Amino acid sequence: MATTLAQARTVIDAAEKKAAEIGQPMNIAVVDAGGNLVSHVRMDGAWIGSVDISINKAYTSRAFDLPTQDLAGNAQPGEQFYGIHASNNGRIMIFAGGIPLKDGDQVVGAVGVSGGTGEQDQSVAETGAAAFR
Repeated sequence: MATTLAQARTVIDAAEKKAAEIGQPMNIAVVDAGGNLVSHVRMDGAWIGSVDISINKAYTSRAFDLPTQDLAGNAQPGEQFYGIHASNNGRIMIFAGGIPLKDGDQVVGAVGVSGGTGEQDQSVAETGAAAFR
């Protein structure tokens, strides 16, 4: 199953509503199974520096089929994935805000959110991912 534009818009709409609810403008991106951008929105007032981060969080989540926050602990000095953030031409994000999108057990894309605290990014991404169908 490919992640369609309609599905991406559903994810983004849900995430955007959550971001508005918590009062934090966000950048929200959805990628397909190949890690390619399907859709992105930059809410009014969201940081321009977070555009690339949101896209890369979605890419990272799809590339490794896990939430980006799960990479953080293993990416610290002395840990097994130390330095992973420098791989893939620097696209790997090792902090909260990227969530895989699944069709059953199969990962078919991901959502990436950036613009708030890690907790806010994660919450908005989880809300978007929950709307995926």
